[in-house]
Amino acid sequence: GYDDVLSWRDDLSCGPIASGEPAERAEWWTSFYDEQDIESAFCAFWDRVAATDDRLVVWFGRHSASEHAFVLAWADRLGDRPYEYIDVTGRQFPVARRDGSTVLSPPMQSVGIMNPDMLKSLLGQEQRASTEFKDECSRVWRRLKAENAPFRVVTAEGLVSAPSDYFDALILERATTEWRRVARVVGDTMGYNGEPYMQVGPTMLLTRVVALVDEGKLLAEGDPWDMRSCNVRLPV
Repeated sequence: GYDDVLSWRDDLSCGPIASGEPAERAEWWTSFYDEQDIESAFCAFWDRVAATDDRLVVWFGRHSASEHAFVLAWADRLGDRPYEYIDVTGRQFPVARRDGSTVLSPPMQSVGIMNPDMLKSLLGQEQRASTEFKDECSRVWRRLKAENAPFRVVTAEGLVSAPSDYFDALILERATTEWRRVARVVGDTMGYNGEPYMQVGPTMLLTRVVALVDEGKLLAEGDPWDMRSCNVRLPV
């Protein structure tokens, strides 16, 4: 993971990636968040990776769009530099039940949903990134960069580009002809879209709610950018 290095985390599953530079990403994120020095945070992370002599280990789940995108970008940026990785995709872990019995957890999609005990159990299982692994990750990321789509989503074939309206149908399915809080529509969309892949975060879904309001496909009672106070509904 890299949350210990970055106080501000980039999600490479959305937004522009054509240049591959932190400044491009920071400028885009600043259109949503203007209270932080995002570019400095991004640069600090990659500068630290470039400068360190420490052993590098990257953790990720292929069923998380953000983690999958990150490991592809990581491989492309590091090139031939040696590193190791732990792929948590599909791993299951023993979970204690209240009656004292033990069952297996659902298959893991993402490092982000694992608890500390699960993570600790994988220490020592790092794999060396082979030339084939690096080359394949870099090839896919360069294709995605060339396409430079609004979203990158997980499919059975891997990470692919997706258009800006990719999640719109899901959002509209979660809305009704009754007023509902935007936060609930966004949360329901994330929950409904959480299996078998973890695709997108609330900020990007909120941008699509706003776009649907602008297009007249949703009606808003209040400012749709304020998801906690604004209500939306389908046109009658």
